[in-house]
Amino acid sequence: MSASSLSHPPVRSFRQAYRSGHLSQYLLLLACVAGVVGLLASRALVALSPLVGVAAVLANPRLRAALPYWGRNTSTIVLTLLYALLLLGGFYTTATAIWKHEIFRQLPLLGVPLAFTLAVPLSGRQRFGVGALFVGGVALIGAATLGKYLLNPAAANELIGVGQNVASVTRIFHIHFSIMLALAFYFGLLLSRSPYARPVLRGLLRAAAVTAVLVLHVLAYRTGLLVFYVMLLADVVYLVVAKRQFLLGLALLLALVAAPVLAYKSLESVRQRYKATRYDIEQFYYGHDINDYSLAKRLAAWETARTIAANHPWLGVGAADAYAAMMEQYAYRDFGVLPKNRVMIHNQYLHYLVSSGITGLFLWLLVLLGPLAQPRQRRNPYVWHFLLILGTAMLVDSLLEIQIGFNLFVFLYGFLVVATERGPAGAPQNPA
Repeated sequence: MSASSLSHPPVRSFRQAYRSGHLSQYLLLLACVAGVVGLLASRALVALSPLVGVAAVLANPRLRAALPYWGRNTSTIVLTLLYALLLLGGFYTTATAIWKHEIFRQLPLLGVPLAFTLAVPLSGRQRFGVGALFVGGVALIGAATLGKYLLNPAAANELIGVGQNVASVTRIFHIHFSIMLALAFYFGLLLSRSPYARPVLRGLLRAAAVTAVLVLHVLAYRTGLLVFYVMLLADVVYLVVAKRQFLLGLALLLALVAAPVLAYKSLESVRQRYKATRYDIEQFYYGHDINDYSLAKRLAAWETARTIAANHPWLGVGAADAYAAMMEQYAYRDFGVLPKNRVMIHNQYLHYLVSSGITGLFLWLLVLLGPLAQPRQRRNPYVWHFLLILGTAMLVDSLLEIQIGFNLFVFLYGFLVVATERGPAGAPQNPA
C-alpha cells in the first residue's frame, strides 16, 4: 500500500469532522478546558484559549448561516459597545502607549463572545464536564492551600491579623481565588442536580462544594465571604418570594445567621480577620495614618475617584488616563498617604465612571443587568448566580483591571450568558 493511500483515511476523517461540525465543537471544548486550567494554573493557557475559540469559529461549516445570530445576540453586542468605547478613548487620551496596550489586552471582549456565538455549540454533557472541571479544580487547589495553612496555623493567623492573606498554592491572587471558591460552592451544588451527574460524581461535586466553602471560611478570605453571604441572602429571597418555599427559605436564613457566628466562635482566622477589618476601617474614619491599611486606602481612593468623576461626568478621563488622573488628584488631597502607597480605585463601577464617565457606567450596567431582562437568562440559575457574585465582588475591587479577573469574567460571561442567549434555537445546532 502506498504512502499516499495511507494518508487518505485521516484526511477523510478530518473532512468528515469538519463537515459534521464536530471539529468546531471540539475546538470550542478545547478552548474552554484551556480557559479553566489557565485560570487555575497557567497564564499561557488563558492567552491561548481565545485563539482556539476563534479557530472553532473558522471551523464551523455553517459559519455564514450563523452570522445573523451574532448580530442579534444582545450580550455580545453590549460587550462590543464596551470595547468600542475603549476605542473612542483614543481620541482624547494623553497616554497613547497605555491605550494601545488596553486595546490589545481587552480583545477577548470581542473574541470570547464571538466563539460562543458562532462556533458549533457544546453539548449539554460537554458543558457539564467544563463546569465540573472548574468546580473540582478550584476545590483541589483550595484543599492544597488549606493543607499549607494547617502546617503552621499560628503563623497564618498572625498574617491574617495584620490584614494579609494566605496565598493559594498556584499563586492565584487571593481576591480572585476567593471569588472562585464562592462560585465553586454554588456551581458545585447546581451541577450535582444535573442529569449528567451520576451518583459517584454527584457525591464528588457536593464534596467539592463543601470543601470550597470550608476553605473560604478557614482562610477567611474577605471578598469571597462577602459574595458568598450576599448570594445566600439572594437565594433566601428567591426561595421565599419567587418559589414560595417558606420552610427551605427559613432554613437558609437560619444558616445565613448562624454560619458567621459559628465561624467567628470556632475559627481563630475569622476572629483575626474581623478585628483587622474593623481596625483598618477605623483608621480612615478617625483620621489616623492609613499608609499600612488596605481598606482605609481603598476608602481614600473612592473619595478621590468621586472627585474625578464629578469633573469628567460624561466620557470620563479615558481608560488609559485613569491612573494618571488618580495620582494627580492625590496630589491635591492625599489623605496622608505616601506616593508609594497610593492605590487605584478598587471598585469596578467607580472605575468605569472615572475612565468612561456615565456612558461607560451605563454600558457596564447593561452588561451585568441586561441579561436579566431575558426570561431564558432569568431561569438559568448559573447565570444569575454568576452575575450577582461577580457584580457584588466588583463593589470592592476593580476586577477587570487585573488580567486574571478580566479573564475570569469574560470567560464565564461567554460560557454562561452569551451561550444561554444563543440557546437551543441558535444556529447551527449541536451535531447529533
